[in-house]
Amino acid sequence: MTLSITTNRAFRIPARVWTLLLMLCCTCLPTLADSGYPLNAGDSIRIHVYGEADLSFSEILIGQDGIIAYPFLGEINLVGTTVSALRDTLIAGLKPDFLIDPRISVSIVKYRPFFVNGQVNRPGGVDFQPGLTLRKAIALAGGFTERANKKQIMLIADADPQREEVEVGLDYRVQPGDIITVNQRFF
Repeated sequence: MTLSITTNRAFRIPARVWTLLLMLCCTCLPTLADSGYPLNAGDSIRIHVYGEADLSFSEILIGQDGIIAYPFLGEINLVGTTVSALRDTLIAGLKPDFLIDPRISVSIVKYRPFFVNGQVNRPGGVDFQPGLTLRKAIALAGGFTERANKKQIMLIADADPQREEVEVGLDYRVQPGDIITVNQRFF
């Protein structure tokens, strides 16, 4: 059976197909971002060891101490570790004594939330999504209240060990664990 394409008709891709392709690409974005993303408490990961159901987990929530318990290896501290580094740690730990040639994949199932408080309609924790700007994050928190000062938004970055509050603009790229405060304006 051969496949032939006629060239006498214009080749046109329907809008539904473009939409489907765009959605497919967007679902792949988290896996692209996973390679350099530092894991921390509140993230959920998936570990799959090919052919070993007892060593595979569809979702593991990283506890408040940043540690997970893994069979044969015990407790593993994941704070600041990337998924590729965790994969390498699991391979190194299982290879000498438990598996001859472990084939392991590690991925992020759910990122830890960030927090929006102050003059927004629905303050609280919001699920992180890769590529999220502050403007989009505020929309996820219900938008600004009528008393919000849209020019004075403060942030405490999760990655900042000093936990200093800094002023940011609406194009700031939100990270998991960030704490965002929208101040009130004065008339």
